[in-house]
Amino acid sequence: MEDAKADERKPEKDRPWIFRTYAGHSTAKDSNALYRMNLSKGQTGLSVAFDLPTQTGYDPDHVLARGEVGKVGVPIAHIGDMRALFADIPLEQMNTSMTINATAAWLLALYIAVADEQGADRAKLSGTTQNDLIKEYLSRGTYVFPPKPSLRLTTDIIGFTYREMPKFNPMNVCSYHLQEAGATPVQELAFALSTAIAVLDAVKDSGVLSDEDFPKAVGRISFFVNAGMRFVTEICKMRAFCDLWDEICLERYGVEEERYRRFRYGVQVNSLGLTEQQPENNVYRILIEMLAVVLSKKARARAVQLPAWNEALGLPRSWDQQWSLRMQQIMAFETDLLEFGDIFDGSKEIDAKVEALKKEARAEMERIEEMGGAIPAIESSYMKQKLVEANAKRFEGIEGGEQILVGVNKYVESEPSPLATGEDNGILTVDPQVEEQAVVRIKAWREARDDAAVKAALDDLRTAAKTGANVMEPSIVCAKAGVTTGEWGQVLRDVFGEYRAPTGVGKAARSDGEELDDVRAAVNAASETLGRRLKILVGKPGLDGHSNGAEQIAVRARDSGMEVVYQGIRLTPAQIVNTALEEGVHVIGLSILSGSHLALVGDVMTQMKAAGLDDVPVVVGGIIPPDDAAILKQAGVAAVYTPKDFQLNEIMRHIASLVA
Repeated sequence: MEDAKADERKPEKDRPWIFRTYAGHSTAKDSNALYRMNLSKGQTGLSVAFDLPTQTGYDPDHVLARGEVGKVGVPIAHIGDMRALFADIPLEQMNTSMTINATAAWLLALYIAVADEQGADRAKLSGTTQNDLIKEYLSRGTYVFPPKPSLRLTTDIIGFTYREMPKFNPMNVCSYHLQEAGATPVQELAFALSTAIAVLDAVKDSGVLSDEDFPKAVGRISFFVNAGMRFVTEICKMRAFCDLWDEICLERYGVEEERYRRFRYGVQVNSLGLTEQQPENNVYRILIEMLAVVLSKKARARAVQLPAWNEALGLPRSWDQQWSLRMQQIMAFETDLLEFGDIFDGSKEIDAKVEALKKEARAEMERIEEMGGAIPAIESSYMKQKLVEANAKRFEGIEGGEQILVGVNKYVESEPSPLATGEDNGILTVDPQVEEQAVVRIKAWREARDDAAVKAALDDLRTAAKTGANVMEPSIVCAKAGVTTGEWGQVLRDVFGEYRAPTGVGKAARSDGEELDDVRAAVNAASETLGRRLKILVGKPGLDGHSNGAEQIAVRARDSGMEVVYQGIRLTPAQIVNTALEEGVHVIGLSILSGSHLALVGDVMTQMKAAGLDDVPVVVGGIIPPDDAAILKQAGVAAVYTPKDFQLNEIMRHIASLVA
């Protein structure tokens, strides 16, 4: 009878992962309301999206912030904004993830300053700063400083949080954006782990921690990964991550306690594969991708945030984010997933794939190690070049039909989606007045504060940056004195300098297949008409650092026979127009994925007319709603390409015909 009763007992469930949505837009007040609403719906942690000026260290009234304020995240210009962002949210009780990199030390300082005002115990604060600059040079583009000073800022944060905030993850190695840039699973493994090695080596060399404390600090390093549609491969990738990280911690760093060697990661599943066509299919894609990071208990994510079905169309609404949150909750609470051990243990297929991935990843990591590590591999453009090549192969697979995307290159006939209709076209649009109001507010903030306290705080920050002292305490003093994001960023720009990462375009392998013959013929015909080689300027105005699409356009234009001018990210409209004038280009292609297309393209068109270049056709690519595309064309834009225009050869042919 006892045995029968024991059998009837329910197995003890594992605790579910942290439920998050990646959120923030318009203003700190609006974002705070969104956070509190999401928490009331069962979200168990916050994941803060900051706008691009905040991520790159500019105030809302800076010329480069034009069109970008509040678009892809919340603008935080000073401690007043941070107070509003977390109003009525007790930080001591909240696990907060902040996707912030170049300005991580500053945003963390503001966070700590607000926590201090709330009376929170710093030792109880929990959460994560992403703080992975290496992947910014490769994929996301919100870097500011050169690699070595950036690494120094990371070690400062690690040293400070170890002493003051032992429950906080000071470094979140982010392979998510590597996959978004086209990385293969092997590249994602090798590049992310090489980044972690570069950081831990720097921490060891810096002396910010004793040998006794170092293993505990290793235990606070976390990862942020991606999971795509190749479901079995992604499960194996996560198991390989766990094995390789354990191996590195034990063999390279001598970390003996198993708990400090655990691969601790959060995840947002793949946004790269979300489609503008038949967007309702994205719900299934998101679910399948989530399974890859929750099914294997040994490699289960500690926190999950899911994109919304409509992120290929524009900014998700609250309801769209709720739908993704419910997906997590149903998986955790309605299924029996959390009642069992690892269901993949002992699988020959899984074990074989895991070992194959580990073998290839070790070989790639050895190549990077031979170059001197991740930093030299960035500076030489090796890693960027490999990502551009991998992404080019992905594009070619989709164009050629080898990689099937349902609704895109197969089964394209479709009923109109009822989800993407209505007055809002199925997306959230940020009010253009948000930026104007932010500019007014920051000017009032500067006028109301104690200028002497601000100057003294900035002087101390500058001294710390120059002398090698830890910048965290001076940054917290700056936060409490009312220093702005742009002022903090400018001090460190003055000390460390700014950096432009290699684009990887020039060294990317060429495509010389027969499928390009007719495209080259069209380009050659246009060039003969022009009397010289057709020349295209590919430009990225504003602060949007997602350069993957622009890079692929530049590579395909080169392979099609065009002369290409591509200077990378973060250019003002004036710089783009000046380059077009100096280079004598025949067509300008602008790539903008941050939602700032109307303002930035409008500025480019106005300045082109003033420079006498209004006869040069302009084409624009990005996540651009149909209504906005119509406005751009009325303003004189010759063509608008969105994610549904995946045939790059067709785009090249179209550009050649426009010029001819």
